[in-house]
Amino acid sequence: MRTAVFLLLIVWVAPSRAQTASDLESVLAPGAKVRKLADGFRFTEGPTADAEGNVYFTDQPNDRILKWDVKAGRLTTFLQPAGRANGMCFDRQWRLIACADETNALWRIDPATRQVEVLAWQYEGRPLNGPNDVWVAPHGDLYFTDPYYQRPWWKHKEPPQPGQHVYRLSADGRSLTRVADDLEQPNGIIGSADGRTLYVADIRAGKTYAYDIRPDGSLANKRLFCSSGSDGMTLDEAGNLYLTGRGVLVFDRNGRHLGTIEVPERWTANVCFGGPDRKTLYITASAGLYAVALRHRGANPAK
Repeated sequence: MRTAVFLLLIVWVAPSRAQTASDLESVLAPGAKVRKLADGFRFTEGPTADAEGNVYFTDQPNDRILKWDVKAGRLTTFLQPAGRANGMCFDRQWRLIACADETNALWRIDPATRQVEVLAWQYEGRPLNGPNDVWVAPHGDLYFTDPYYQRPWWKHKEPPQPGQHVYRLSADGRSLTRVADDLEQPNGIIGSADGRTLYVADIRAGKTYAYDIRPDGSLANKRLFCSSGSDGMTLDEAGNLYLTGRGVLVFDRNGRHLGTIEVPERWTANVCFGGPDRKTLYITASAGLYAVALRHRGANPAK
């Protein structure tokens, strides 16, 4: 996930196949249009929905986490300062997991008290580069990407870790392991609802990969899912994968590009399913928060 204030050379590979309107209509609700819900932010990121479908997202340059109340249609500030939070998701106990970019850490936040618990901040004695996006597996393990994007609030100018990797924090919080070390710059991450498949976007390489998740939490059978990188991503219950960047790119379970949901911003950072029925796709895109109704529910109730 990148922010507007930082310069980064990104390889973006556009899908080569021509799509028809009916391809995209297979995921959009009848007559659905992208709606702007709120704007005036510096750069929106990290959307995730709570048990009621309310959407939490970050405005990283302004160091705050915001909450969109889906029933009231009202925006409030949930936490500020917020550790320059980037990607987020709710765990199975509906606690908010946040990639606290300011301190290179992974946080767990109690929604009722706003109390913060640091889950991880270093690996093998070195600080993490900067946890960026995170997914909670059904059994509670946390998988997160740790790329390196130089931030103005950091004192260091070099990556603390020898590479940009993917990590797994065990459900009990006692074991942090590196599970993928052959990516150029991992960014967006999401897993299937059954906990068997993990998708990781290598944004610099312009590719998204799928991995099998083994019973012990390690990854195996890396394979190319599609030749498009992504900032953030999510899945629906039909197996369609939603990638971000210039709009929202939708791929079916076989990696076929169904089409792109156009968003009137220069960059789309991330997406999540929310609302009472989990059939609304919420989109964080540069200065705005957007939504569009879809045919399928989100695959991950806590993402």
